[in-house]
Amino acid sequence: MIVILKQNPDRSMVSALIEVFRAQGLSVNLSEGSHTTILGLIGDTSVVDIDAIRANPLVADVRRVSEPYKAANRRFHPADTIVGGPGAEIGQGHFTVIAGPCSVESEQQMVTVANAVKKSGARYLRGGAFKPRTSPYAFQGLHEEGIRLLLEAKRASGLPIVTEIMSETHLDLFADVDVIQVGARNMQNFQLLKELGHSRKPILLKRGLSSTIEELLMSAEYILAGGNPNVILCERGIRTFETATRNTLDVSAVAVLKRQTHLPVIVDPSHSGGVAWLVEPLARAAVAAGADGLIIEVHPSPKTALCDGAQSLDCDQFDELMNGPRGLRARAAFEDKSL
Repeated sequence: MIVILKQNPDRSMVSALIEVFRAQGLSVNLSEGSHTTILGLIGDTSVVDIDAIRANPLVADVRRVSEPYKAANRRFHPADTIVGGPGAEIGQGHFTVIAGPCSVESEQQMVTVANAVKKSGARYLRGGAFKPRTSPYAFQGLHEEGIRLLLEAKRASGLPIVTEIMSETHLDLFADVDVIQVGARNMQNFQLLKELGHSRKPILLKRGLSSTIEELLMSAEYILAGGNPNVILCERGIRTFETATRNTLDVSAVAVLKRQTHLPVIVDPSHSGGVAWLVEPLARAAVAAGADGLIIEVHPSPKTALCDGAQSLDCDQFDELMNGPRGLRARAAFEDKSL
């Protein structure tokens, strides 16, 4: 349920109204815009007398919300959320690119790619220290050593880092990580999501391989309900009957999510297509659809990569994508987004 207040409400009266709702066992999300103030009521709203609320002199309107996600819902929070610090914001016109290899392999690899992608315009460095793999015999990542190497690359380049968490038992290892990624296979690992809700770190939440948009938003709700407002949604392609690509990029999901939620939405063109030549057209489609950013796999030598080399760009290809005659930086500027 959302309660829309009249313009310029008295703050003390707003606080008193919020306390009334909290006394009824409801959580209250206060959203203050330039012209509108909204109270989002979360919980069992069947106890609320709508007529009594409408009679309050502060209240302009009361509306019930049918969607099961509340904190993620744009109706509760009309203004776009911005995640990230100065110079690395994601959302509300700040178009941001995250780039780096699928997996951390060595210090030289990470420092080389970090400096290269930063020069080309990336704002974050990605790299997998823990790697979920379909086969138990495939390379699983360097774990703690991988995080150490990521931090070395951060010190060398100044780029904040993004890396994937596999279990809530690993949280202590992520103390110095700037953005924690939840991969597609863990999108509905609810215990992990609950623990991340107690953190204040930005969480990059990837859509599951066969998950609906509503299921993605409900997973985000777990994090938001825990008190962490810093969630970034990622469309990374879903599993369909099509076999020409690794996954099918759901471009329409970007537009739907931007309408349904205030959270920033980015796209992963690398996992969507599964081959390097598809990264550019899928990235352009994502920008045109209104995505707030991209996460792109870049490796100094894709042919020798231990993981997902086929879908990785080399450093020169990434620079061309970002800064060539039809580069993403020029397109993002045209779309009135900062990059």
